[in-house]
Amino acid sequence: MKDPRVERTKLYPLEEILFVLLCGSICGAESWRDFVMFGQEKLDFLREYFPFSAGMACKNTFARVSAFGADSRLDLAQQKVAQKSNEITAIAALLDLRDVAGHIITIDAMGCQRSSAKKIRDKGADYVLALKGNQGTLNDDVRLFLESEVAKSVSMAISDTYSESDAGHGRVESRRCVVSSQIDWLEQKTPWSGLTSIAMIEETREFKGRISVERRFFISSLAANARQIAQAVRAHWAIENTLHWTLDVVFNEDRSTVRKDHASQNMAIVRHVVLNILNTAKKQFKGIGVKTLRKKAGWGNENLRLILKHNF
Repeated sequence: MKDPRVERTKLYPLEEILFVLLCGSICGAESWRDFVMFGQEKLDFLREYFPFSAGMACKNTFARVSAFGADSRLDLAQQKVAQKSNEITAIAALLDLRDVAGHIITIDAMGCQRSSAKKIRDKGADYVLALKGNQGTLNDDVRLFLESEVAKSVSMAISDTYSESDAGHGRVESRRCVVSSQIDWLEQKTPWSGLTSIAMIEETREFKGRISVERRFFISSLAANARQIAQAVRAHWAIENTLHWTLDVVFNEDRSTVRKDHASQNMAIVRHVVLNILNTAKKQFKGIGVKTLRKKAGWGNENLRLILKHNF
């Protein structure tokens, strides 16, 4: 990253500031004041990695990190939605950040747009896009077709199926994916770049004698491989559990008061990096979660050393 500060004002090197943000966030710091206190308490530890010849920066110095904008060219697979814009335009910008060729891109119903499908295919990737009411007749037509075919004792239109189930905490869940590549009848096929198959995932949950069934529908550029599509969808929904939930509950992201200038965006970047670091390091600390690992890092320098060493 290029340091945009005036040379004569660089009392505290950028790499030292960022290192304090990284280590502090691993150990539970959430505000600028937290990072200063962390740095003061851990200064001897921090000097094992950088000189910190000027000591620890003050709160205002850390707050100025918020002036760093997106032109830092740090590729983080994260895109802020601009003012007077929406997630649809942000998706295209996000895709431009990465080389996605050969990968499967999954997007929820809001991002199920022809422009997104074309962008993904133009970049050499495949897509699995969720359908809902925002796609009007496309959603209705896919739903009606697949539900009608599934209801038949024998269907020549169903190309492939895949089922899986798991149980835990008194709940049993089963998932069935049904895929069809017979979509020549679909009037909306042509405008969707690379559209090859349509899919339905039926989820059945049984808990305390109660059974609930939910069906979700998708369009995809993938061939009619039910297992591949089912696993892609499941991986997508894991984001809500393994990323967003953790960032909110463990990192208190939704309640963060760090908002000045680009501060919220930059601290979101730090949290994502730290979450990746902690998830990778968990393998060395058997049987504990991210929240507990942050405590261990804060309470013991050797734990923090192991986390850093495992990732760098």
